[in-house]
Amino acid sequence: MEVFSFKFAVGLIPLMLKYLHVTLSMSVLSLIFGLMVATVIALIVQAKVKILYPITRVYVSFFRGTPLIAQLFFLYFGLVQIFPSLRGMDAFTAAVIGLSLNASAYMAETIRGAISSVDKGQREAALSCGMTYLQMMRRIVLPQAARVAIPALSNNFIDIIKGSSLAFALGVTEIMATAQMEGAAAYRFFEAFTDVIIIYWAIISIMSFAQKKLEQKLNSAY
Repeated sequence: MEVFSFKFAVGLIPLMLKYLHVTLSMSVLSLIFGLMVATVIALIVQAKVKILYPITRVYVSFFRGTPLIAQLFFLYFGLVQIFPSLRGMDAFTAAVIGLSLNASAYMAETIRGAISSVDKGQREAALSCGMTYLQMMRRIVLPQAARVAIPALSNNFIDIIKGSSLAFALGVTEIMATAQMEGAAAYRFFEAFTDVIIIYWAIISIMSFAQKKLEQKLNSAY
């Protein structure tokens, strides 16, 4: 048997790309939901809301301090034993929820730091003008904080894309799962996972290029 079959490797790429939309949709959904949760957490931490503040700190500590694969297994295989109603949840949904919760813990710290970077005087002026805390955040602070947070949030999205490869462990048929199945069927793991590395590298390179362009556009406005 050849050490490396270029024919097999090249022939496998189109099959893997058929499931690219699964990886991307999973990543985009996780980014959206993760951002929503992260923003809420960042606002709670920034305002130091009683009761909720210590809960969010434990939340962030838990998801930042435990492996993503363990979190996915805990969510998909563990919680169903406590909550039988979750048994109808499919692997794709579980992966999106797991990735969202994990990413939100990291993005919350990014957003909180970006909010803190906005001049405190602007916040005090907005509140003195009669704005509520949420109005001040929505109209004054968050638009400015977004420019600061974009680079780090882009890196978080890249981490989500790479983390989505773990969804195959739950049974989601995406790029990694295809490589695993095809590689096992032909005993060509070297070629299969070479393709995985190339495809993910290409995706991340495109994302990094888009990130730089977005940063340039945002910086040109200031």
